[in-house]
Amino acid sequence: MLTRDPAVFLQRALACAPDAGPATARAAFLVSPDGFARAAESAQDNVYMAKGGFDPGAAAAEHRALHCALVASVPVITFAGDARTPDALFPNNVFATTPGRLIVGRMRHPVRQHEADRPDIRRFFTDVLGYAETDLSTQAHPCELTGALVVDRARGLGFCGLSERCDAQGAALMHAAFGLRATFVFDLAPGEYHTNVVLALLAGRAALVCPDGVATPDPLLRVLERLYGEGVLTLAAAQKRAFAANAISLDPGVVWMSQTAQEALVPSQLGRLQALGLAVRSVPLEAIEAAGGSLRCCVAEIF
Repeated sequence: MLTRDPAVFLQRALACAPDAGPATARAAFLVSPDGFARAAESAQDNVYMAKGGFDPGAAAAEHRALHCALVASVPVITFAGDARTPDALFPNNVFATTPGRLIVGRMRHPVRQHEADRPDIRRFFTDVLGYAETDLSTQAHPCELTGALVVDRARGLGFCGLSERCDAQGAALMHAAFGLRATFVFDLAPGEYHTNVVLALLAGRAALVCPDGVATPDPLLRVLERLYGEGVLTLAAAQKRAFAANAISLDPGVVWMSQTAQEALVPSQLGRLQALGLAVRSVPLEAIEAAGGSLRCCVAEIF
């Protein structure tokens, strides 16, 4: 069921037990920031991207440190990057998984569409892991996977923000590809490009959300509060710009975010996460964040 109606969505969502699958991934993969540079096409609709100051060496060092940190939660592998695809260090927009299935998204910009052609990543899943493949990359509707679609894996629920990076048909295609029980569709605020910059769902029991990033925030906030109750943490616009919502839980007891994001949270918010059983862990990603994404964008989950 795919809907814009919060009442219709809640009727279905509240009946969904947390038995759709594991709340967190069993592994993750990254793509090295080889050729790290400002992608002019992506900058057209990514207001978080810096205008200059890109440091490939610093980005590579941060990315390696990120890999080393995340192994505390799950096994992590890193694929080589490609200088022709400077945004490839954000693979979660292009590749996603459900148990036994690889999903390949359709990117808006040509510079990112080339990322979907990676035969090594596809063959790792199909030939090595034996996953089936759902390839959305050749159809006409942008659907930038877990950039546009934030998923509660335990309940099988999706939250899809529409923008130039994902249209209504793209949302429907992802809803089907992920096998979701219900997806709530809403418009992002003008200037926002991905849902995962304004909303994070953490281990099926907490949500970080910035109302400033949603065109009409009240319906989304009502839905989140009914589903997650005291687990909903509202972020200010400045915290969103610091990538505080670009966070992920890779195991049930930890939320990972960048150092910039963690420093933007106030003690009461950090305390609330701790009370929910989510310890905050962070990694410095200042150089990588110049490219308009942060920690969650770097992580493609393997379920």
